[in-house]
Amino acid sequence: MEPREQIRLIKENAAEIVQEEELLERIKNKSCLRVKFGVDPTTPDIHLGHSVVLFKLKCFQDLGHEVILLIGDFTARIGDPSGRIKTRKPLSVEQIKINAKTYKEQAFKILDPNKTKILYNSQWLEKMNFSEVLKLSSHYTVARMLERDDFHLRYKNNHPIGLHEFLYPLMQAYDSVALRCDVEMGGTDQKFNLLLGRQIQKVYGQPPQIIITMPILEGIDGKEKMSKSLGNYIGITEPPHEIYGKIMSIPDELIFKYFRLLTPIDENEVKEKEQGLRQGKLHPMKLKEDLAKSIVSLYYSKDVAEREALKFNYIFK
Repeated sequence: MEPREQIRLIKENAAEIVQEEELLERIKNKSCLRVKFGVDPTTPDIHLGHSVVLFKLKCFQDLGHEVILLIGDFTARIGDPSGRIKTRKPLSVEQIKINAKTYKEQAFKILDPNKTKILYNSQWLEKMNFSEVLKLSSHYTVARMLERDDFHLRYKNNHPIGLHEFLYPLMQAYDSVALRCDVEMGGTDQKFNLLLGRQIQKVYGQPPQIIITMPILEGIDGKEKMSKSLGNYIGITEPPHEIYGKIMSIPDELIFKYFRLLTPIDENEVKEKEQGLRQGKLHPMKLKEDLAKSIVSLYYSKDVAEREALKFNYIFK
């Protein structure tokens, strides 16, 4: 596909691309980009919030690029401090292995397994000696670390910050060096980590990766980021009636964001639905039914989605 048309598809629903012109040039010069998405298996479930990035990775696959799903089995031993007000509790190696296995299986509900490379960052991080860790950490300062919002707030409020937490973004950045990434993806809350990856790649003599951030998906409460710890999540392996029912419970203001980020419905159709709601031709409950059926059918089938719709209408008629 012509490079600018690829950019148009990649930009759909993305929050930010750093830098778009670099991405265009990279596509022109390389027929196949290495696109990375790292996920730490800190819980056994992938939820719809994760799927926002996975669908964009699928877009890269459809355009002929190489997608790397990086399982952070080593970084999970620390846990991403992004957005955290306190240090994460460490997970056992055994629990991380169990969670990692489920992540791979669940991701293939969206990604093409034949076009996805699964890697684990313990392959290189576990082998680094202390001298190499010192070299890596010498390329960033404590002052710059404390500029990031979560660390700054914790420091300001006298909440403890472990030195190992400062190493987390450096470890994620080194993943990009080890993989020679062209593109790294994540949520908007990952921007600090992704930008650090660009910087560290330059230090190690590599072209800096382009970063693409996707919007954060609010959970079914309509307020907080979708998260298992907050209980506002929808797991992609939950029973279809659970997925259907939870989607029917979301606040009305989330309907169209969910349509855009979680379904294959194109933008023109979403705009038609928005216009129908404004004109009073469509009711929010009908829109949620369409949304629930579309999402359930992605992870099960259209027949299952229709059966759940009939059950729901029977219960609430």
